[in-house]
Amino acid sequence: MKRKPVFWVPLFGTALLAVLSLFVGVIQISPSQVFSDAETLKLVFDSRFPRTAAAVIAGATLSVAGLIMQMLVRNRFVEPMTAGTGQGAALGILIASVVFPSSSIQVKMLLACSVALFTSLGFLAIVRRLPPTQPLLVPLVGMVYGGVLGASVTFVAYQADLLQYIDIWMNGEFSGVMRGRYELLWIAAAVAVAAYFVADQFAIAGLGKEASLNLGLNYNQIVMLGLVVISIVSALTVVTVGLIPFVGLVVPNIVSRRFGDNLRATMPLTALMGAALVLASDVLGRILRHPFEIPVGTILGILGAGVFLWLLYARPRNV
Repeated sequence: MKRKPVFWVPLFGTALLAVLSLFVGVIQISPSQVFSDAETLKLVFDSRFPRTAAAVIAGATLSVAGLIMQMLVRNRFVEPMTAGTGQGAALGILIASVVFPSSSIQVKMLLACSVALFTSLGFLAIVRRLPPTQPLLVPLVGMVYGGVLGASVTFVAYQADLLQYIDIWMNGEFSGVMRGRYELLWIAAAVAVAAYFVADQFAIAGLGKEASLNLGLNYNQIVMLGLVVISIVSALTVVTVGLIPFVGLVVPNIVSRRFGDNLRATMPLTALMGAALVLASDVLGRILRHPFEIPVGTILGILGAGVFLWLLYARPRNV
């Protein structure tokens, strides 16, 4: 029997990391300076707080999006940023930059969401043709699919002399986040909160199409709703901070192994742990080569790959 989720530990850890994030950086500041120095207070409000908020929102929403994708695909080894959705969002940004070079960030966001939704539908169509007796084929196909899309983005960017430009979107990092340049992520947060109210439907959809229909669920509608949530979260994250891998893979797996698949109960915990993971990686990236920074996408790529291998070989723990 699975244990009930405990929220106070990850909540306390996330809050502690958030406070630490406010004071760690190239310019070292102390809590006393915030209240005594106007320039320090301005630095906190203009740079440190937006960066911390962006890391929290990105981690939480990507974890929720990964959890929903795993339910819809019925496979625990997939997540949006490695299965084509994130690469599709980057492709949408690239198309907007090439075809509409003077377009606003809202136009790029809309096009990124549309292309991400299209590539997510393509991945779902491919997965449905795979044999159910070979579950490891799903993440393998997802990585190949995402790799092909990523290579296409790189090729088009090379032809358009936009390699340096597109590299910003393909490697997630928070050093450029400031007040006025991260607020789109609050839309992703609102979408993730809205997904919580239909968490039970996503859990039923994870039982499969036939079982969902027998239980009276509009399966196709829920699948499309889930893909829209995944696409919006992925696109807004890529547009704002770039592609952050493995968050939507490792966090839902760890939570589900410990507490089961009751999405109504585990989705808030998944969001908290995702926020804590991205925050911890961002703080670590600022500390390891101080005063220089390591992108959070690089750190999570290394840590996530190790955890992914552990998930493949470790047996689920029954508690």
